[in-house]
Amino acid sequence: MNQRGSGLLLHITSLPSACGIGDLGPEAYRFADFLAKAGQRYWQILPFNPVDPLHGNSPYSSPSAFAGNTSLISPELLVQEGFLAAKDMTPRPRFPRGRCDFAGAVRYRNRLLENAWKKFNRQSRGRRAFDAFCGEQAPWLEDFALFVTLKHHFRGKPWNQWPEAIRDRNPKEMRALRKKISPRIRREKFCQYLFFRQWQALAAYCRTKDVRLIGDIPIYVGADSADTWANPGLFKLDEQGRPMVVSGVPPDYFCQTGQLWNNPVYDWAAHSKTRYRWWLDRMGHHFRLFDLVRIDHFRGLVACWEVPAGEKTAVNGKWVKAPAGDLLRAAKEKFSRLPLIAEDLGFITPDVRKIMARYRLPGMKILQFAFTGRNAEPSFLPHAYEKNCFAYTGTHDNNTVRGWFEEEATAGDRKMFFRYAGRKVPGKEIHWAFIRLAMMSAADTVILPVQDVLGLGAGARMNTPAVARGNWEWRLAPGQVTAAAADRLREMTEIYGRNAG
Repeated sequence: MNQRGSGLLLHITSLPSACGIGDLGPEAYRFADFLAKAGQRYWQILPFNPVDPLHGNSPYSSPSAFAGNTSLISPELLVQEGFLAAKDMTPRPRFPRGRCDFAGAVRYRNRLLENAWKKFNRQSRGRRAFDAFCGEQAPWLEDFALFVTLKHHFRGKPWNQWPEAIRDRNPKEMRALRKKISPRIRREKFCQYLFFRQWQALAAYCRTKDVRLIGDIPIYVGADSADTWANPGLFKLDEQGRPMVVSGVPPDYFCQTGQLWNNPVYDWAAHSKTRYRWWLDRMGHHFRLFDLVRIDHFRGLVACWEVPAGEKTAVNGKWVKAPAGDLLRAAKEKFSRLPLIAEDLGFITPDVRKIMARYRLPGMKILQFAFTGRNAEPSFLPHAYEKNCFAYTGTHDNNTVRGWFEEEATAGDRKMFFRYAGRKVPGKEIHWAFIRLAMMSAADTVILPVQDVLGLGAGARMNTPAVARGNWEWRLAPGQVTAAAADRLREMTEIYGRNAG
C-alpha cells in the first residue's frame, strides 16, 4: 500500500449478466481485463456474504460473516466445469437490464444448484476436493450449513423463534434433528464449495493481471445469523436470543435522526476472554480471500453507538467503549501484518486516530465531502491528504459525482469546486475533473467508483443511507465499460504515476 496506485470500485452484483444479477462468471473476467488495460492495480468490492431480502438485500446485513452469497455463482461456469449440462440452463427467465433482480436470481440459481447437486451425487468425480473443502472450512461451515438448513426446516423463522431446545442448541435434540436433515446440510456445504471454487479461480486470474482484490468486512452481523445462533454469548442478547441493544450511528450528514442499523452489538468482555478468537478467525478468513480488507465503520471497534432495542431512530443512543487496541494487538501477534483499511468516516474522535496511527492503518478521504456546503470537510481537499490513505471521488453510500453535481450541489458548492479546480467545469466533464484532483493528490491509493469513470448520473447510485428500499440494485449494461474509457483512465493514471505497468 505504500506505492502510488489506483483502482476501481464495483461490486460483483453490478456486473452485467443475463441471469438477474452480476456473478463470478465471464463478465467478471472481462472486468479484470478492463482493469489491466486501464493500468489499474486494485478491484474493490462490497461484502460478498449472503444477503437477506428482509434487509433490502444489503451486503452489510448478512446471515453469515464467513459464507459466500451463492446467488453470485455463475451458471455459465457451472456448465464449463461440468457441474451442469447446457440444457439445464433453460428455461431462463427474462431478467431486467441495468437493475438487479435479487429474488428472480435466487429462484433461478436455486433450481440450477439443485440440479448440480443431484448430478454431483451421482458421480464420484470431484468428491475428494469437496470433502477437503468441508474439512478446511469446518470451523464456520458446519454451523452455517446447519443454520441455513434449520431456517428452511422451520419455514424461515428467525432462530430466536425456533423450538427452545434447538434455539439453545441442546446437544441431544440437535443430534436427532441433524440426522434427519443431514442431506440438506450437505447440499448447503456443496453450494458454498461451488462459490469459493469460482471465487478462488477469479482471484487467481486477477493475480495474473497484477490486479489486487480489496474486500470488505461489515463491522456487525445480522441478528438472525449463523454467527449469533452459534455464539450467542459473544453478543448482547437476552436469554431468548433477542438483542438488548442494537447498532447505529448518531445524527450526521446522511440523516438528522442518525442511522438505526438494528444489528446486535458485541459483548466485548466475552470476546476478550477468548482472546478475540471469533474476530481473528474472521480476519484470517478474509486475509486468505483478499489482498486488502476494508473494515466498515472502523470507529465501532473503538467505541460503538448503542441504541436500546425497540427505538425507532438512533437519536437515543450512547457511545460505549470497545477494545480496538487490544483486538488489533492480538491480530498483529497472529498475522504479523495487518492488510487493513479503516473506514473512518463520520464522527471520528482522537482515540480513533490514535489507534489508526499506532497500527499505521490507512483511512479514507471522500472528495465529494470537501465541497458540501456547511458540512464541507477541509481535510478532504486533495492538498491536505497524507500519503497513507485511500482517496475516493465517492463511495457506494454517495451519489455519483455527476448525480451530486446535477441534483444535490448548491450554487455555492459548485462555486467552491470551480474555485478549487481553477476553472468552471461543464456538467458532462465534472467526473473527470474530480478524478484528476484525486489522481494528482499525495494519497498513495485512489479508488474510483465505476459510475464516476463512466460519468453516470444519480440513477446509477448504489445506496442511499437511511433509506430501506431500492438500494444495491444498480448494474452495468453489457458493453457499457468501453475501450475508450480504459484508454482515458490509463492516460490519467500514467500522468500521475499510478499505473500498474
